[in-house]
Amino acid sequence: MLRESTEAAVTDTEFTPGAKCALIPIHQRILKDIETRIMSGIWPPGHRIPVEHELLKEYQCSRMTVNKALSTLVERGMIVRRRKLGSFVAARQIDRTVMDIQDISTEAELAGHEHSHQILLRTIEILDSTTATRLGEVAGAEILRLHCLHAVDGKANALERRIIMLDMVPSARLESFASVPPGKWLLDMVPWSKARHVIRAVSADATTARLLETERGEACLTLIRQTWQSRRTVTYVEFVHPGDRFQFAGDFHPNERGAIDQPPQGSAS
Repeated sequence: MLRESTEAAVTDTEFTPGAKCALIPIHQRILKDIETRIMSGIWPPGHRIPVEHELLKEYQCSRMTVNKALSTLVERGMIVRRRKLGSFVAARQIDRTVMDIQDISTEAELAGHEHSHQILLRTIEILDSTTATRLGEVAGAEILRLHCLHAVDGKANALERRIIMLDMVPSARLESFASVPPGKWLLDMVPWSKARHVIRAVSADATTARLLETERGEACLTLIRQTWQSRRTVTYVEFVHPGDRFQFAGDFHPNERGAIDQPPQGSAS
């Protein structure tokens, strides 16, 4: 055991080429390499991670170092470890998060309604400093900006304005979102570790009123959501709903720890 620990202390660092005295722990490099393959979609849910001895050989490190990287990925919900079978890319969280991270299309279908969507805008841009500050990111990164109109039973129900960080979700660069709406695609394809919801009442401007088939100045409900993976933003989105056709509702129980932190569920009226 002492020999193993000593080996880890010696081998769990490496020099970064071109950097003066910069050391990167090998377990962080293993973690980042695996995380990148998962986030890019190269390794889909259910894909088997290389077995331990393969990682030992590839990274020339100790068993303790490999285990440290894999344990961190398990904690982040990105992989699952199955006894005698190995480690696998975790299934996306949609089954556990339909109530937490609402997907409009799934929510409508579960309620027995017909959902449709239309992509109004899809552009690749450079993140400006003002937006970067709001998101807690660095200006200059590439983003995918999307505007999408959702309809339930043929009636406009939500205007979606979304930003996707392309360095976190590179596979979104080539996705048209014509057949699957952005929210559902992200839940199916991209793991996340943290989310924040903010609900605001706003008045419809001229463009919003036209798209949502309501009057200018009419009350709307806006759900603002930001999701992260490993302290990096995955996506930021604003959903604007016509106030007379949508409501947020949530059930809370005083004996459930953290219940107050659960975001409300939306529903079409």
